[in-house]
Amino acid sequence: MASSHSSSPVPQGSSSDVFFKKEVDSTKHIRNVQSLPDVCPKEPTGDTNSLCVAPSLVTDQHRWTIYHSKVNLPAALNDPRLAKRESDFFTKTWGLDFVDTEVMPSFYLPQISKEHFTAYQQEISQREKIHERCKNICPPKDTFDRTLLHTHDKSRTDLEQVPKLSHYLDIVEVNIAHQISLRSEAFFHAMTSQHELQDYLKKTSQAVKMLRDKIAQIDKVMCEGSLHILRLALTRNNCVKVYNKLKLMATVHQTQPTVQVLLSTSEFVGALDLIATTQEVLQQELQGIHSFRHLGSQLCELEKLIDKMMIAEFSTYSHSDLNRPLEDDCQILEEERLVSLVFGLLKQRKLNFLEIYGEEMIITAKNIIKQCVINKVSQIEEVDTDVAMKLADQVRMLNFPQWFDLLKDIFSKFIIFLQRVKATLNIIHSVVLSVLDKNQRTRELEEISQQKNAAKDNSLDTEVAYLIHEGMFISDAFTEGELTPTAVDTTSQRNASPNSEPCSSDSVSEPECTTDSSSSKEQTSSSVTPGGVDMMVGEDMKLTDLELGKLANSIQELLFNASDICHDRAVKFLMSRAKDGFLEKLNSTEFITLSRLMETFILDTEQICGRKSMSLLGALQSQANKFVNRFHEERKTKLSLLLDNERWKQADVPAEFQDLVDSVSDGRIALPEKKPGATEERRPAEVLVVEGQQYAVVGTVLLLIRIILEYCQCVDNIPSVTTDMLTRLSDLLKYFNSRSCQLVLGAGALQVVGLKTITTKNLALSSRCLQLIVHYIPVIRAHFEARLQPKQYSMLRHFDHITKDYHDHIAEISAKLVAIMDSLFDKLLSKYEVKAPVPSACFRNICKQMAKMHEAIVDLLPEEQTQMLFLRINASYKLHLKKQLSHLNVINDGGPQNGLVTADVAFYTGNLQALKGLKDLDLNMAEIWEQKR
Repeated sequence: MASSHSSSPVPQGSSSDVFFKKEVDSTKHIRNVQSLPDVCPKEPTGDTNSLCVAPSLVTDQHRWTIYHSKVNLPAALNDPRLAKRESDFFTKTWGLDFVDTEVMPSFYLPQISKEHFTAYQQEISQREKIHERCKNICPPKDTFDRTLLHTHDKSRTDLEQVPKLSHYLDIVEVNIAHQISLRSEAFFHAMTSQHELQDYLKKTSQAVKMLRDKIAQIDKVMCEGSLHILRLALTRNNCVKVYNKLKLMATVHQTQPTVQVLLSTSEFVGALDLIATTQEVLQQELQGIHSFRHLGSQLCELEKLIDKMMIAEFSTYSHSDLNRPLEDDCQILEEERLVSLVFGLLKQRKLNFLEIYGEEMIITAKNIIKQCVINKVSQIEEVDTDVAMKLADQVRMLNFPQWFDLLKDIFSKFIIFLQRVKATLNIIHSVVLSVLDKNQRTRELEEISQQKNAAKDNSLDTEVAYLIHEGMFISDAFTEGELTPTAVDTTSQRNASPNSEPCSSDSVSEPECTTDSSSSKEQTSSSVTPGGVDMMVGEDMKLTDLELGKLANSIQELLFNASDICHDRAVKFLMSRAKDGFLEKLNSTEFITLSRLMETFILDTEQICGRKSMSLLGALQSQANKFVNRFHEERKTKLSLLLDNERWKQADVPAEFQDLVDSVSDGRIALPEKKPGATEERRPAEVLVVEGQQYAVVGTVLLLIRIILEYCQCVDNIPSVTTDMLTRLSDLLKYFNSRSCQLVLGAGALQVVGLKTITTKNLALSSRCLQLIVHYIPVIRAHFEARLQPKQYSMLRHFDHITKDYHDHIAEISAKLVAIMDSLFDKLLSKYEVKAPVPSACFRNICKQMAKMHEAIVDLLPEEQTQMLFLRINASYKLHLKKQLSHLNVINDGGPQNGLVTADVAFYTGNLQALKGLKDLDLNMAEIWEQKR
């Protein structure tokens, strides 16, 4: 009894060791299993396993523990929630979704029947008959060949001789007795020492019992309290971890409802951040939780749904923003909503939202024109909408003032539209730049963090060594919150995000962490957009700097496209009205007004968008070219009609034309505004005074001056047509020069107007008109030169050619006047005879014709030109007189003939010098005489 009692502690100690070893092995086994995740929370690992609650060798040897319990396996596997018990085992292991279904037969295995063995049975039936026949002929032998036993050991020979089994017992007893006899001394020595051994065992048992009691008392006094404290601390830590894990699971469980609430308020960024944070928690802290096995895929599908919702929401926002009333002063619609949408789209790399906005811009531009036309047509009673069903037909029924007001309204609406587009794109651009700036700062912080972590590794090793030296458990120190810098950063980041685990195990005594659905899962930084909206730029943005740069350029290009869209729509509106030649029929004032409106719109759009659109400018240039052609043709036709009806008589100069040339003299090359009642009180003047000089002109030249100023003013109003206008004006001046030459010098006016003859007065008026045009050519040249590009200065040579042509024409007129008198001198002096009376009839007739000539041109040409003309006429006179005197053989010999000629010449000279402006004329007649022979 003593021996059995004393040996009892040994298996207890062994069982305790086995228990701990078994527990550790089971933990390792659970870690290695990867096929099916454990549905229960993971047990603590590491150093804390050594402090688990286990049966004590001392305290638990006399009391019942949980390890004495017996559990019925069917009761443990029973699931009261199910109706069928046979499926309890599978549902408990694989979850409630397991359904016991029948296994479908394989389509690849054939159905085997008895017919498949028919051929085999037929084949072996004959062999079976032969086999049965052989069995009947040769039955099996039952005798045992005992001769084989003779080959065994000699000891077996005795056994063959034993007839009954009792003999074996006797042989065994004999052998045992023989063995005992061989070891009799040792056997009897053991028997004699048996009592002594029992006494030793009894004493040993008592000593062990006393030792155990003392150890139990020592354990109770010195160890049990400390171990209990350690167990309680470990239990508390485990409870906190379980609590935090359950709280985290409860928070994750609310992810989908929270996402639905956020989506109902269009908080897409918050919803995406919440999904991303939940996915991270599921992959890290809640990995293997059976109840969340489908949540990850559900969140992925929900994220895809949010992508579609954001695209649809942005499309709705674009439509609402661009199609709201243009009278609204607010440039940006719901700025916070726009920032949230753009940031969410960037977060999900949905960069095609700019295409959606561009398509909406095109639709809006069309609707703007359509709505403006509808509003304008509805206000005009003259337009019958029943007759003209299409808007284009209704627009063609508008006159120019009505159509111009409509175009002005369209342009004003386009300006507001572009301002709104620019404001919206500026917000999007600021979001992109904020993300780009955040990426750059994040990289800088990562580099700094890497440098700091390298420096902190050394300090961490020193701290670990210190903890070991002080006898502390490193795991306990870390559990109490003395974590590494990396762990602290991760924990702080998680606490700043929704659905995150509390900071430390002691957080059970702290307030519960709240969930902020609008925050990012990483650390965030605040940046402010120009509109004043704070947005949180997360560090989990997937876009690269190159992609963000391209996106920023695309935004700027989209603004340029907005300007191009407005210009293209305006061009189509113009072309629809220009189909019937409406624009080409505009007068100068109307076209200039239209051109100024279009140029103002082009400049405004360039100022808003930063780039000049060329479509409307090209349309304006095309219409301007057509206008220039029509403008020139109209004035050329008008000038042609004026010249064809001009009788080349001096015309009175109305006061408005005098004011016109006066304004040009003051440096204003433009048509002056008519002052009502001011010119009616002033009488027309006989001549036109230009910078102190008097010009006797015909009516055609006055109108030509006005036409020239119209060309110059058109250049000021439409700078794009400067070169075309210069070419057309050159053509007009050349036409006037050539046509006036045909009519006057060429005597074309005799047939065109019906003049009887071309008089010297007609010629003088024509010359003076040409001189007036020549006076204004340098002024016109300077006007165009100031408006040409330096590379276009070569076109100014046209004015040099025109000036030369005009001077040649004036010289031809002067020569024509001299030629008229020259033919008269030749006719009269050829009949001159040196005889009385004095003065002779020939000289009287010459002086009369000279007086008529003088009378015809003296009031038309200036004094200098008159003197020069009469000097040339006098030279012709002397030439013909000298020729006649030579023919008559009259010489300067003081004879009677010489005296008669001298008297006639003196009469001619006196009459000529008596004319106005010719008294100082040098009329030396000495060269008419032949020298004395």
